[in-house]
Amino acid sequence: MQKKIGFGMLFVCGMVLTSGCATTSVARLETEQTVDLSDRWNDTDSRQTAAEMVKEALGRPWVDNFQRKNNKEPMVIVGAVLNKSHDHIPTETFTKDLERELTNSGRVTFVASKDEREEVRQERLEQQTNSSEETAKGLGKEIAADYMLKGVINSFEEEAGKEKYKYFQVTLEMIDMEKNTKVWFGDKKIKKLMTRKKFGF
Repeated sequence: MQKKIGFGMLFVCGMVLTSGCATTSVARLETEQTVDLSDRWNDTDSRQTAAEMVKEALGRPWVDNFQRKNNKEPMVIVGAVLNKSHDHIPTETFTKDLERELTNSGRVTFVASKDEREEVRQERLEQQTNSSEETAKGLGKEIAADYMLKGVINSFEEEAGKEKYKYFQVTLEMIDMEKNTKVWFGDKKIKKLMTRKKFGF
């Protein structure tokens, strides 16, 4: 009985000492700083991929060709970006990064997304009843998109021993809304190699 009590006391003391040594710290980082805690898709992948692919897309001839023919900037909307990778990727964050890059480029006019349009349409309907005639915004005056940007995220992974290799491929397409033709096609590849380390005492 005494041995059991003694062992129990040692176990409790060990737990107290262990918990006493555990500490938590939080460091505030710059939002543009790259932080890779694993091989998963992260905010840096989303931000950099959106910036590079939109820059590449808007540097292609379809933008200038449209402007010469129509004497105006093309209207662009972002459609669905499907996640077919191994990771849980919040695609809405990625599409927002694409929207930001398109809007701030100055090369195109960006059209609000489907959900955003529905909200604005509801507001316009309410204005017809509750706002003055001088300030109420008219119905049926929306500007339709000329092109839709849509795409897919795929991944491939391989693991051997302590190393795990992951490969992402983001494919985007710019589609003519009237003709269903693809005026631009691009992809961005990301490769990550994660090595597990064993910690000893």
